[in-house]
Amino acid sequence: MLCLRSQLSYPFSSSSLSRAFSPSKHIRHHFKPYSQTSPSNFSIKMTSSQTIEHIVLFKVKEDTDPSKVTAMVNGLNSLISLDQVLHLSVGPIFRNRSSSFTFTHLLHSRYNSKQDLESYSAHPNHLSVVKGSVLPIVDDIMAVDWIADDLTGDLVPPQGSAIRVSFLKLKENVGDQVKDEVIGVIKGIPDNFKGISQLSVGENFSPARAKGFSIASLAVFPGTSELEAVDSNPELVNYQKDKVRGYLENVLVLDYVVPHVPAHSASL
Repeated sequence: MLCLRSQLSYPFSSSSLSRAFSPSKHIRHHFKPYSQTSPSNFSIKMTSSQTIEHIVLFKVKEDTDPSKVTAMVNGLNSLISLDQVLHLSVGPIFRNRSSSFTFTHLLHSRYNSKQDLESYSAHPNHLSVVKGSVLPIVDDIMAVDWIADDLTGDLVPPQGSAIRVSFLKLKENVGDQVKDEVIGVIKGIPDNFKGISQLSVGENFSPARAKGFSIASLAVFPGTSELEAVDSNPELVNYQKDKVRGYLENVLVLDYVVPHVPAHSASL
């Protein structure tokens, strides 16, 4: 679960690109909106019992002009200015641990409610960036959304933090009891891996956009050294994997480092 190889590939179409930016409408809960106006590291603590997590993975076409990749990253980073967005970070993937997927960039954002995620997706600024800077240079894209209950720690992961993102695809016909068991195992991971500063886990609520992956988790580490320390204990890692391995059809694992965002990029 912390690092399992995925083995399946999925067909890609232009329609799936569009769906990845169109979350469905859901209920709202209360959290004071926050917009990042400075690229400095923040220590904003969670004050809500629920946080909406939104992860988008991009595969940039080979031989794309670097200036166009920079324009995509800067354009997506500029969306932090939207009122609905509590946190947004985007940049290159540090390490892809799933050989059957070749995504190159990752976007992580947080919202107060599903309705705020819907509003963000439909905002003209967002649609303009997607149409002008994202769609022309990507070959593949997927997105996963989940509710993180009782998330503790910083709302905005500090720059330089290392994040391990894991998506699990369960075998067919597993019931809610199995899903709850898998989520429970993931929630217990920080008990054995003390380097994790924050853990978010939940069931994906946008299945049409997630290539069959139904459970997502996001583990935040202070830096890459703490992340790599996890992999230096293979016996403990395998012990955690074995608890859920029999329920899994596929796993996608990616490592990402929260980049430094210059002030001018955050306000484009």
